[in-house]
Amino acid sequence: MVERKMAKSKGSPGAGVDGGDEWISQYRWSFLKGDLIAALTMASFYIPMSLSYASNLGHIPPINGLYSFVFNPLIYAFLGSCPQMVVGPEAAGSLLLGTVVKSSINVGHSGDEDDDMNARIAGVVTGMAGAVILIAGLSRLGFLDSVLSRPFLRGFISAIGFVILVDQLIPEMGLMHLAKHVGGVSHGSSLDKIIFLVQNAGKAHRLTCAVAFGSFAVIMVCRELKRRLQPRIPSIAYIPDRFIVVVLSAILTCNLGWDKQGLEILGEVKSSTGAPFPFRFPFIPTHMQHVREAMSTSFLIALLGFFESSVAAKSLGGGEAKKDGLQGMSLSANRELVALGVANVVGGCFMALPAFGGYGRSKVNASTGGRTPMSSIFLSLITVICILFLLPYFYYLPRAVLSSMISVVAYSLIEEAPHDISFFLHIRAYPELFLMSLIFLSTIFYSLSLGIALGIGLSLLSVVRHATKPRIQILGKVPNTHDQFENAETSPNQVEFVDGCLIVKIPEPLTFANTGDLKARLRRLELYGTTTAHPALPRVRDPQHNSNIIFDIHGVTGLDGSGTQVLTEIVEGYVARGVRVFFCRCPKEGSQVWRLFEKSGIVERCGGRRHFVKSVDEALRMAEMESLTDFFERSPGEEGGVGG
Repeated sequence: MVERKMAKSKGSPGAGVDGGDEWISQYRWSFLKGDLIAALTMASFYIPMSLSYASNLGHIPPINGLYSFVFNPLIYAFLGSCPQMVVGPEAAGSLLLGTVVKSSINVGHSGDEDDDMNARIAGVVTGMAGAVILIAGLSRLGFLDSVLSRPFLRGFISAIGFVILVDQLIPEMGLMHLAKHVGGVSHGSSLDKIIFLVQNAGKAHRLTCAVAFGSFAVIMVCRELKRRLQPRIPSIAYIPDRFIVVVLSAILTCNLGWDKQGLEILGEVKSSTGAPFPFRFPFIPTHMQHVREAMSTSFLIALLGFFESSVAAKSLGGGEAKKDGLQGMSLSANRELVALGVANVVGGCFMALPAFGGYGRSKVNASTGGRTPMSSIFLSLITVICILFLLPYFYYLPRAVLSSMISVVAYSLIEEAPHDISFFLHIRAYPELFLMSLIFLSTIFYSLSLGIALGIGLSLLSVVRHATKPRIQILGKVPNTHDQFENAETSPNQVEFVDGCLIVKIPEPLTFANTGDLKARLRRLELYGTTTAHPALPRVRDPQHNSNIIFDIHGVTGLDGSGTQVLTEIVEGYVARGVRVFFCRCPKEGSQVWRLFEKSGIVERCGGRRHFVKSVDEALRMAEMESLTDFFERSPGEEGGVGG
């Protein structure tokens, strides 16, 4: 997300002010109806989903999923920069949080039935994810959403979708109790669970299967009908199909006594302490063991959450382009980080699930009339009312229905993968396909932790490799021109080399990251005329072609101490060998780059300011003139004879 300055145009109400004042001062009664309808629509869709995420993916009490819709949207409404984005729990973050809870259960720090401790662990993970992203925002690290590559995200998110689908098949088939008594299944890999499902398919509970797969089918059919009919009938988006499935399943279970026939129900929904909104500060000494376990997972939750939030925010935009909405609100990556960080730190204090901006949820908000952050505030208020007064009505809600709703979300995480695979195959991007496959298979056959480690490790290696590789080029002159030069490596037959001159273009800032190999690459250009030749090959270029070195440094917009030192050593080496050094298209005098050139002695060693010229052509003329001058100085007898 590109950070832009806040619009301060005249006549734009609220422009130039910070926080909630930016949109509160512009709010009109005409926005109220749309915001309220959008909030009610989102509540009907996502409140049941939050119960599912907490219970089935996070392995914490269902009510803790609702807390993510109480605090996070409210805080983001006042601190965020995208007026139509709505934050809340997501499947990927909930599943990752659940892995930490299960890990604590495995090592004996908690138990399957210890709701209070599991909720506290969830609070630690959410609080740490919030702290990571808040610190990143205060440090102005808004570019972090570009660290993870598209293949990593697609491979990892598809793997998460597959893991969720397999996980939910166990409760959907009524095999939860059996799985708990079979060692290594409940907390095993997806492969272990698939083997368990195949071996015990005959023991599935028929009523549970019918309810689960029937609910899944109904939701999928409604989803497809909405997708096809919404362009012609926009109002179809208001139909709360998932809420209807939840209500009907609870009514049928209560009236037909399905719970007495073996169908598991949600039961009493309450907090682990009995209070409606229990406060537990996550960063206390007794929680340090959980902090150590959750560090890497919390970092990934923060990174994935911010990435998804930035995608949603970019698609929705700020308020500057919407004539019928808020004006003067520009997207800011760092402000998004701060808003999401504060929201999750507060959410962690109430043991909520991690909550970030979701693309699907935000599009529902926008398509059903939400124009301002007030829809998020209404959603928070509706969730509070639900917690205080409506929780008893969730008693007969079948867990199989919650699992089927999650399975629909898991399917949506996977369904975009075939398009990406087809695209990469078409362009023969085999490294990207290999990365996607490696992350997917390691997650499926081993664990999420290994998939996380491989994905982040390979992505960071790719970033480091890209950042540390100098992109220097050898230039050749375009025939029949005097001032046009092109990369000789990409078009060797369309350019001609200049006798006695090596023209090197440096198209990027020089820092410690990309100057480590600069000397070796320049040496290859001298010997072979290309940076790709193997150093063991015999020399191709004659030493006489390197008597003048011309550096085109138009792209060197930045220079640090390490880069300056390396460049100084390179210039000193050339001068010691009797090679003339010229710089062209330099930054202006007084700039940071020029000051470093002067202080390091590069300007003096090259021969003074006259060796810093405006163009490559001017440098070539000066090199030719100095070569002639040196020739006549070395031949005084000849010069005298001519004069006589």
